[in-house]
Amino acid sequence: MPTAAPAETPAAAPDDKYSETVALFKNAGQSASFFDKNYGYAVFPTIGKAGLGIGGAHGDGRVYENGKYVGDTSMTQLSIGFQAGAQGFSQIIFFEDKRAFDEFTSGNFEFGANASAVVITAAASGSGSTMGGATGAASGGKKDAATAGKYDKGTAVFMIVKGGLMYEASVSGQKFKYKPLANK
Repeated sequence: MPTAAPAETPAAAPDDKYSETVALFKNAGQSASFFDKNYGYAVFPTIGKAGLGIGGAHGDGRVYENGKYVGDTSMTQLSIGFQAGAQGFSQIIFFEDKRAFDEFTSGNFEFGANASAVVITAAASGSGSTMGGATGAASGGKKDAATAGKYDKGTAVFMIVKGGLMYEASVSGQKFKYKPLANK
């Protein structure tokens, strides 16, 4: 009787959604240069966001320290105000140094009320800024991320729109939970 092959762990899967999302950001404008000058990063392959007056967003991701997968993270967001529609996007948060990384992985990280990003619909460039939490940008497609940014308070945020249309888009109020890998 043949023996079952051991299951491949998600961290080792070469073509998984995390690897694909990281590759998109590595090939997208200025976000590519951040892979050479970071202490770590959190990547979210898909964040779903919807709202009509009151909105919400959620996504699951992975955290990398010096290029090594060290834990899982999730993002939730609740917003109230002028907004309508739904969209899906990928997001990456770069940590400039150990201090910024430790702040994120402490379990109490969130972007404040002034953090926002402007997203322009598909086939157009986008830009964004988070004034006080991070800087970032967005685009209308997977391969044409119009990214421009710099570290602000140790973090830099980039988004790539996957689809949908929303009159409001921001990173303000995003709250993150972090769970380290057991074997770290």
